[in-house]
Amino acid sequence: MGRFGERMADLGYAAGWNVVRRLPVPLAKAGFGLAADFAAKRKGPGVRQLRRNLARVVPQADETELDELTRQAVRSYARYWHEAFRLPTMDADDIRARVGATISGVENLDAALAEGNGAVVALPHSGNWDVPGIWAVGRYGPFTTVVERLKPESLFQRFVAYRESLGFEILSADGGTGSFRLLLQRLRENRVVCLIADRDLSGSGVPVSFFGEKTSMPAGPARLAASTGAALLPVGSWFTEDGWGIRIHPRIRVAHRTEVPAATQALADVFAGDIAAHPADWHMMQKVWTADFEEGTFSATEEAA
Repeated sequence: MGRFGERMADLGYAAGWNVVRRLPVPLAKAGFGLAADFAAKRKGPGVRQLRRNLARVVPQADETELDELTRQAVRSYARYWHEAFRLPTMDADDIRARVGATISGVENLDAALAEGNGAVVALPHSGNWDVPGIWAVGRYGPFTTVVERLKPESLFQRFVAYRESLGFEILSADGGTGSFRLLLQRLRENRVVCLIADRDLSGSGVPVSFFGEKTSMPAGPARLAASTGAALLPVGSWFTEDGWGIRIHPRIRVAHRTEVPAATQALADVFAGDIAAHPADWHMMQKVWTADFEEGTFSATEEAA
């Protein structure tokens, strides 16, 4: 993406956070739904990759079913952004109450923190992953997470400000050993570290099998757990008709760095189970599987778009 495209993206997100929150909810929801349907019908590179990804998740789907699932997935992604643009002005106590009424597995996170070594919470790009964060801040206090370094810098700072407004401590993914050391410190302070972990951005992740095909996933969650004794807890997140479904899964044991590959595979298996149960809420419009990278699914121009 060139500088003009980066600038337009920054302006677009700025408009989202400034305008959407002021619109009546029914009007905004309808607008995002129409935009999602248009994007699905247009079948740009991201939508085509989403369809390829969903074909792995639901291999029994025929062409018509896959088209409809893709449309629903684009609508789910639009719902994420509609909520994201509104979250800073929504009633946090109301969100926590609604989450608290339906979330399952809270005892797993409570038990982890009772041990005193912190907790590494790992999620896929599913549902609205900011919402369980808001709930966690209310129950356990601020937690630390890592975000991708976006361009331009003003856009990155906009996302940092957004998530800090929700009570999250934000580190940059390109912070290197400094960010990793701070994550270790937070865990030793018996705090929560939350990481999105279903896509390897570094190119040096752990090889895993995911829906029966080869890919890699970040080693960070399991490495942090092995280095500190923190509990590694997968979390599933999806949308319900009028709210959010969230499940905190039981701990994945990882006592030594030699166990990181097995723990990462276990994490991938849990992710796969939740994604298969709620495929339309997995917002993965990028390449994930090794085969897609090897095939060069899109041209460089299409990837940039």
